[in-house]
Amino acid sequence: MKIAISFICVAIYGLTFFSESQNDELIKSINRGKQIYTENCITCHLGNGQGVKGTFPPLANADFLIKYPEKSIHAIKFGLQGTIQVNGETYKGAMPPSGLEDDEIADVMNYIRNAFGNKNNKLVSTKAVADIKEKQ
Repeated sequence: MKIAISFICVAIYGLTFFSESQNDELIKSINRGKQIYTENCITCHLGNGQGVKGTFPPLANADFLIKYPEKSIHAIKFGLQGTIQVNGETYKGAMPPSGLEDDEIADVMNYIRNAFGNKNNKLVSTKAVADIKEKQ
């Protein structure tokens, strides 16, 4: 019985420690991402993430970010051309490649997935961005 209780205590401590560690990392990434967003994305997607209806898709409460995180990373990394659907609205246009490094893309993804009414506690890592290749 003492072994079982000890095991449970160690497991809870471990989960708490690693959750806090990842949470701290996510918060730092979000803060860096906010700056990157301000410097690179705000012109089209606006300060409130609403975009421009029919021209630049919103990032605010964007179902596309939730449903297709890899496609979102790909769009930031390599640009996007063609038709996408965001929150039931069709957008057809082009987004140029951002020119950002993988770590910067991870940071801006963490920011936009946790701003403008979006909430996602899963950290987008630099490795996850690096794993996205141009041809999917």
